[in-house]
Amino acid sequence: MTEQDVFAALEAEGDDVDRMVADLDDAGWRTATPAEGWTVAHQIAHLTATFRMAGLAAADPDTFRALTSRLSDNFDANVNAAMAPYLAEPPAGLLSRWRTERATAEKALAAVPPAQLVPWLVRPIPAAVLAAAGMMELFGHGQDIADALGVRRERTDRLRPLVEFAVRTWDFGYQARGLSTPDIALRFEITAPSGAVWRFGPSDAEQVVTGPAADFCLLVTRRRHRDDLSVTAVGADAEHWLDIAQAYRGPAGPGRAPGQFAGS
Repeated sequence: MTEQDVFAALEAEGDDVDRMVADLDDAGWRTATPAEGWTVAHQIAHLTATFRMAGLAAADPDTFRALTSRLSDNFDANVNAAMAPYLAEPPAGLLSRWRTERATAEKALAAVPPAQLVPWLVRPIPAAVLAAAGMMELFGHGQDIADALGVRRERTDRLRPLVEFAVRTWDFGYQARGLSTPDIALRFEITAPSGAVWRFGPSDAEQVVTGPAADFCLLVTRRRHRDDLSVTAVGADAEHWLDIAQAYRGPAGPGRAPGQFAGS
């Protein structure tokens, strides 16, 4: 997938999330989501804060660095502090700020020259990789919103940047749990919604993960338990990876229980 496709996919995924919340009444914004203690408003507030940071990283690195220098070592406290000003808004205000920060970040990321890195939370990364991380955020939190509102989301091949990002960050699950990353090579064979097969990793790897792209993305965002997905593994290390896979830094969280969405 080309770099420009990543930015187009980011915008399209954001549009899908926007459509789910655009016409909600106040009660709809207060709907509880599968993330304990989080309503639809919390999900959008978190996305708004994340996109604000991404926009600053791409367009105003100095302000971004000043902002992140004030972060504490408490992950949850940082998340709550970032969401607070957005949660203080009424639904119409939150929706407006979400759309503004989204548009700003999308434009800023797409404008970064391909060879230029942008600062981020751990190390500088290409804007295209940061856009793929944004896709991951939209997919995961968008799924929480969809589950809360009973919306069935359509999946397309624009999931590829998220799949590529999850492959790139395959070791995050170990880091989140204080485990040593094994010295192995994983092979990923992921089937796109169109039926194409996306292959990553050595062709002769003994540890192999296979499955549909949508299920793979639900796994790495921890929005479904592995028992409820058609993602399979060959090899003991690959099998263990399915238990700990996550495409984001920070605490893994409780994830979802087996069968929690059996009726969806």
